[in-house]
Amino acid sequence: MTDGAAITDFWHRVRAEHPSLPSELPEAWAFGATPDHADALLALVLSGAKTGTASSLWDYEASGDPVPSAGELSIILDGSGAPRAVIRTIDVRTVPFDQVTAEHAHAEGEGDRTLRYWRESHERYWRTHSESPRGFEPDMPVVCELFQVLHPR
Repeated sequence: MTDGAAITDFWHRVRAEHPSLPSELPEAWAFGATPDHADALLALVLSGAKTGTASSLWDYEASGDPVPSAGELSIILDGSGAPRAVIRTIDVRTVPFDQVTAEHAHAEGEGDRTLRYWRESHERYWRTHSESPRGFEPDMPVVCELFQVLHPR
């Protein structure tokens, strides 16, 4: 479970190093659906290999969570719920699953970084972990997000 005090303390430390950041606490979340997956994807973010992510628009609709927008900040958690990084969303586009580009697949930094790997792994992910009862469809709307790591640099 995520510790709100730890996240707030982390944000205060980050702001001390980066005073231009706003005082408002960003949303805190982890990549993936399991602690191990969160840790593996965080490692890719911290190494610089992962600068993009994709989410099901149907999952946002099912959960009631807002769709990300350019300029938003996020605190990224590890698999135990500890805050580890701050990212800024720089671009968001919603496209059908079968129209996600090879460039976006590469930006996600996973596997061999090919579109083929991206499609196979994301189809499997949404068939297994989708929050929406609609699950997966080849033309489902996918929110493709690009980000930059602000902390740690």
